[in-house]
Amino acid sequence: MKVVVTGATGFVGSRLVERLQTEGHTVKVLTRNSIRGRRVFPADAFPNVEVTSYSPLESGDWQQTIAGCDGVVNLAGEPIAESRWTPGRKQAILNSRTIGAQKIVEAIAKADPKPEVLVNASAIGYYGTSETATFDETSSPVAADFLSQVCQAWEAEAQKVEKTGVRLVILRVGIVLGKGGAIARMQLPFQLYAGGPIGSGRQWFSWIHREDLVSLILKALTDPKLQGRFNATTPNPVRMNELCKALGEAMNRPSWLPVPDFVIETLLGDGAQVVLKGQKVLPKRTQTIGFQYQYPKIAEALKEILSP
Repeated sequence: MKVVVTGATGFVGSRLVERLQTEGHTVKVLTRNSIRGRRVFPADAFPNVEVTSYSPLESGDWQQTIAGCDGVVNLAGEPIAESRWTPGRKQAILNSRTIGAQKIVEAIAKADPKPEVLVNASAIGYYGTSETATFDETSSPVAADFLSQVCQAWEAEAQKVEKTGVRLVILRVGIVLGKGGAIARMQLPFQLYAGGPIGSGRQWFSWIHREDLVSLILKALTDPKLQGRFNATTPNPVRMNELCKALGEAMNRPSWLPVPDFVIETLLGDGAQVVLKGQKVLPKRTQTIGFQYQYPKIAEALKEILSP
């Protein structure tokens, strides 16, 4: 296949591009910074990867890249939990997803020939937060908080591609675990014997190993029967205190020192809800299609992530 990927230099996208090349596909990377893109994907190591600059919130010549490709994977979006949510930051988070998806759909509508499929990221934030409810792909949002509004608007823009006759798969992604990412940030306090649950410890942590997420994206690209919304989470979500206990055991460190809510709120403001609140999300439809998880349980996922 020839596959266009946005968000390709990120935590998930970079591994997706590696796997696509390993499996013999040609990849066209759309990135705001082509110099960084080529640094991440040097030509000698990635001979089947073409790096193209684009302005994700603007129409332009870059949209011609999509013509003649077999599939598009749209992972682009401003980071959610890395800074305080000022009004400007919230607008950037929203625009990067809604306008970004709008411009991808616009490019697909112009393309001749068109790709067969658009795989568009969303997030489990779609459902809102709850300590008691359980969500699957048929569930409606329980709260109109900022992240839920963003995800609903994001999905609505992506859904417009169906008017062009192109197959659409939307993946509602949980917290992605792998070498680096969220686990890397959590390791330091455990290394200092100061690890423990964040906030109450009772909030649900719906997660997926990066390798499983990439495998699900590849299945969405290549299986013409897949269409619609799928939860990209493990069938075995855990509560925060269970995650931290498992991380402590994997690192041979105690997990006894809770991180109070106010510490996270001081650092992240409204963005603290990403880690202080949660939702129990089950991938019922994902399992129905026969998707096989390589890392379905937290202990085995952490063992792989923390291995040398």
